[in-house]
Amino acid sequence: MPHLSIVIPAYNEAERIGKTLEGTFDYLDAQSYESEVVVVNDGSRDKTADEVLKFESRGAGRLRLLHNPGNRGKGYSVRHGMLQAKGDIALFMDADLATPIGETAKVIEPIEANRYDVVFGSRALDRSLVGTHQSPIREAIGRTGNWIQWSLTGLNFKDTQCGFKAFRREAAQKAFAVQQIDGFGFDPEILFIAKRQGWRLLETPVRWNHVEGSKVNPYTAPLKVLSEVATIRWHALTGRYDEAAPVNALNTETK
Repeated sequence: MPHLSIVIPAYNEAERIGKTLEGTFDYLDAQSYESEVVVVNDGSRDKTADEVLKFESRGAGRLRLLHNPGNRGKGYSVRHGMLQAKGDIALFMDADLATPIGETAKVIEPIEANRYDVVFGSRALDRSLVGTHQSPIREAIGRTGNWIQWSLTGLNFKDTQCGFKAFRREAAQKAFAVQQIDGFGFDPEILFIAKRQGWRLLETPVRWNHVEGSKVNPYTAPLKVLSEVATIRWHALTGRYDEAAPVNALNTETK
């Protein structure tokens, strides 16, 4: 069984998934522990899957490609990959490597030391670590959104949206099994679920750079996220987070 699983959701990432996988395997090759990389293809219309499969030999049995049943969203993709991850620790990260792979130790070492069960990167705790910033408008929208998220969920964290989060295997299996949101609002949802289930959470500063080429509309996406976040309270009140869904409930086609 691998010690670390890295889950990468990918939608139309043919142009940059190769660079991301090359950097990821370079990092993992230098580590002493066993690892795996799980790429979740979210119904891509380009050659994302073909580009991933070019790394089969480089992965040497450590690379798995999962396919969603169509384009289902980032939240669905991450859930799919995290529930299928085999590692003692499962980390999901964005395909654009906005948070460099070299930051991995920051989020897995507190779990290895048994101090925390969920450790997630933050761009807001130490802004000196942010190299390339988003536009001032996008950053302002993010800060406002975080305040609204706090008011709706009670999550007292500075940044819930950074796509660099690590989970102890047991925490991942139980938290993601009851995740409901398939879109970008899954980030605060999964932290809300983990906290509700009693797992120990740590927000930690990481290096981050805004990467051009995002498929997310910076103005409409935050509104959609907030509308999804509003459903978290409703799901909690109606018991949607109380009963775990089967771990194998997702399509798990692999190549």
